[in-house]
Amino acid sequence: MFKKILIANRGEIACRVIKTARRMGIQTVAVYSDADARAPFVQMADEAVHIGPSPAAQSYLIADKIIAACKQTGAEAVHPGYGFLSERTSFAEALAAEGIEFIGPPVNAIAAMGDKIESKKLAKQAGVNVVPGFVGEIEDTEHAVRISNEIGYPVMMKASAGGGGKGMRLAYDEKDVREGFESVKREGLNSFGDDRVFIEKFILNPRHIEIQILGDKHGNVLYLNERECSIQRRHQKVVEEAPSPFVTPKMRKAMGEQCVALAKAVGYYSAGTVELIVSGADPSGESFYFLEMNTRLQVEHPVTEAITGVDLVEQMIRVAAGERLAFGQDDVKIDGWAIENRVYAEDPYRGFLPSTGRLIRYNPPVAGWTDDGQENGRRGVDGVRVDDGVYEGGEVSMFYDPMIAKLITWGKTRDEAADKQIAALDAFEIEGLGHNVDFVSAIMQHPRFRSGELTTGFIAEEYPEGFSGAATSDALKAKLAAIAGFIASARADRARQVDGQLARNLDAPGEWSVKIGDRRFAVDVSEEAVTVDGVDCDLAMEYTPGDRLVEAEVGEEAIAVRIEPTRAGLKMTTRGAIHKVEILPARIAPLAAHMIEKVPPDLSKFLICPMPGLLVSLNVAEGDKVEAGQPLAVVEAMKMENILRAEKAATVKKVNAKAGESLAVDAIILELE
Repeated sequence: MFKKILIANRGEIACRVIKTARRMGIQTVAVYSDADARAPFVQMADEAVHIGPSPAAQSYLIADKIIAACKQTGAEAVHPGYGFLSERTSFAEALAAEGIEFIGPPVNAIAAMGDKIESKKLAKQAGVNVVPGFVGEIEDTEHAVRISNEIGYPVMMKASAGGGGKGMRLAYDEKDVREGFESVKREGLNSFGDDRVFIEKFILNPRHIEIQILGDKHGNVLYLNERECSIQRRHQKVVEEAPSPFVTPKMRKAMGEQCVALAKAVGYYSAGTVELIVSGADPSGESFYFLEMNTRLQVEHPVTEAITGVDLVEQMIRVAAGERLAFGQDDVKIDGWAIENRVYAEDPYRGFLPSTGRLIRYNPPVAGWTDDGQENGRRGVDGVRVDDGVYEGGEVSMFYDPMIAKLITWGKTRDEAADKQIAALDAFEIEGLGHNVDFVSAIMQHPRFRSGELTTGFIAEEYPEGFSGAATSDALKAKLAAIAGFIASARADRARQVDGQLARNLDAPGEWSVKIGDRRFAVDVSEEAVTVDGVDCDLAMEYTPGDRLVEAEVGEEAIAVRIEPTRAGLKMTTRGAIHKVEILPARIAPLAAHMIEKVPPDLSKFLICPMPGLLVSLNVAEGDKVEAGQPLAVVEAMKMENILRAEKAATVKKVNAKAGESLAVDAIILELE
């Protein structure tokens, strides 16, 4: 076994690898850029080597710097994590040339599966179902249009070397192909150094199912069941679970055996994932097709670990050291259900725009990944596990992926795992930047998610107008009103005790008018009880003015609420929604109807940059007439291109920015009239 390994990655996956290596008695080396100098993974490793400036292209993507760090520290092997150099054949070859072991698959397998065009040919030869499409090189936009017309719409355009949702566009007609083909080429070139594109038929009602593969260097290859990854936004996975609510034992066996055959065809070993697209319109479940193979550890690997009890990182290290797998296919079981939600630095209330910045407050529902046995490791604490690599006071940088953490829950049933997600998300404290905690909580509560009727179009279909918070019942609003009334009384009592502010013998008000949404509640708080509209709500809670998270029991239901004081009362966040709560003493509330409402300024005449990013292109000039929906500019953020369109017909009055400029959030790109 290795004595020392280097992790050629950062963030949560670097922390994840370090913890397993530590449990195995292996020393670890971290490499870090300027932006990560104080990151948790750097502190956790036994040694750390600085490798360059913040941009990944000047640090984490330079193989020579990684190899130099190995030589400097005596690391015998490198775990690449995911992303960065994890699927670069040149990196694996360079390590081999220096006698350093690559903790991953063989070079030929990475090369074969890393090219989406070649991988489809190999999959077909191995007897794996493949999606109809064009697997040759596409010359230009006109060629792409001809191919798309022949295949039949809708079609998906993909960068050949793409991954992680980058370099992909769905086209429903010829206009979409003409508009999107060049963007796909640019994203492929900018993110992966390869601008080749292929086009394939888009499967209707598609489900995204993937099979976890694990093999050793002695020819043994197993499949560790499946993961359901259908809930995606812009082809980026948001929710993953294992097993899939759609897959039957018969399907699982058929999928698994085809994926094992593909892995054996390329001499695969280590962990890998074969991604399949499954037609939800086929009740037999037999219409599944090869999508791609990821020759690395997946972001969503924890859900497989939770239901199988297998530490995939440990197995990768053991395989790289030449060990045989210590178990066979018949030993792979399914125990319970696991769900993972990716907590991203993006604001769902503003169209999911990237939201980089400093974590003023960061307090996850449980401490990060622990090592003390299966219950507190692969399954976390009481079925709740957090894999993260950030810290309070640290920054979610514009240079890297916007992931803050991964929240994994395990339960005996799917509903139990989802219920644990909701409770844990309510207790997740993140301040300083936008995040998607409310959004993933809303998904966990959604009737369609609970039914298991999922497709990759789930988010687009269920949130066509964007996200404004989970639906909230009147019963929940009444409970929040009781909590708000209790908090208001506690704050008023504290104010009464401040010297020189109020007379000490003046009683704090106990009768409140609490408005939540379009509902107004009469809340009475006394030493004996808390009532809402005259009904005792059986509230048990503690609150000290200044608390940002309160945990209460209302009847038999436990509820965690994140709170933030406002001029009118409180902002209360729970169960996937933000509630602006107006709290007034009951005797003052009737006067609120006479207050004049402040009208916000009209900003529709400006094209405003919705996020920090690079202005890739500006499609109009002063004096141009534009129509509603017309693309005006393209802004790149987090390596993704975002098309900004005109909201209405107008004329460009003034242009304030030019292509190539870095823009701040809310910067005015141009003015319309």
